[in-house]
Amino acid sequence: MRVRLIASVATIAFSALVAVGPVRAADSVTVATYGGAWAKALSEAELQPISKQMGIEVKEVTVSSLNEVKVQVDAGAVAIDVADLGAQDCQLGADQNLWEPLDYKVIDASGVDQKLVKPSWVAGPSYYSTVLAWNTEKYGDNPPKSWADFWNVEKFPGNRALQNSPYANLEIALMADGVKPADLYPLDVERAFKKLREIKPHITVWWTNGGQSAQLLNDGEVDMESIWNGRASTVIKAGAKAALTFNEGLLGVDCLVVPKGSKNKDLAMKVINLILSADLQANLPALIEYGPVNSKAFDTGKITPELAAATNSSPENYKLQVTLDDEWWGKNLPKIQPMWDAFIQE
Repeated sequence: MRVRLIASVATIAFSALVAVGPVRAADSVTVATYGGAWAKALSEAELQPISKQMGIEVKEVTVSSLNEVKVQVDAGAVAIDVADLGAQDCQLGADQNLWEPLDYKVIDASGVDQKLVKPSWVAGPSYYSTVLAWNTEKYGDNPPKSWADFWNVEKFPGNRALQNSPYANLEIALMADGVKPADLYPLDVERAFKKLREIKPHITVWWTNGGQSAQLLNDGEVDMESIWNGRASTVIKAGAKAALTFNEGLLGVDCLVVPKGSKNKDLAMKVINLILSADLQANLPALIEYGPVNSKAFDTGKITPELAAATNSSPENYKLQVTLDDEWWGKNLPKIQPMWDAFIQE
């Protein structure tokens, strides 16, 4: 989803255990995120205000994978109190009993999609979207509007790119084949691969990271592609001759967990509650292109109509998209990934 900065477990543990000034361990919470631009935006929008509001120190560290957190839990040396991960990782961690149960007497998740409110993880802080973007010079006033258009190489000739991953691509292929978003899950894997084989000869690049996808769009190397909305918006704002649509976008989500063995479990629950609060969630769109998970954020008056129009999780844009089923993917990815690898090599 986003560029992740790699931090070793030892580094995380060290930074989390060194006290700053007179603050006691019970007066601090360590929050682990992906790092980079996302961590900066989250810090400014939510973590710094939470620190001031609660009168505690919120220590911010980076984590690159579920395994880094698992190592700490397995060793009984947990240095992270709240982890911001991808929803697939949260579900995998839940299956491995790595998380503390969340206390929903403390955490108000009423504004969050209830399908994403689980016993040991909850969606948040934000949504990202995989969307269709295109070169405006190439298609002018008649751009592609759907994944069926992406597959229509006669009406919309040009170079195309997709991510080198089955995740979201199976959904894209099924929608291109006429499956309604509400009917996607459980995914018809064989049908999706059959549809992908139709478009494969027209895919000039299978991109592997967000930076590459943005560069492809910015340089005009491809005429249309799947891309994360934040990456597309960044190059469009910088002057790229490109546009995107949220129609048939795939909403992915972060998730929040408390690793089992956290020394500040009760405080962590309060921090998660504030991270999900509408007032602080409403700070996100002005700082980064990923939308709040709490729908009530759009009722606070903080998010202008202009910002809402560009935010993927605003009511108008949300209804155009489908939320990725990370529980389904968590159970099925191990068998689908080898199928994808073989498909790419065909």
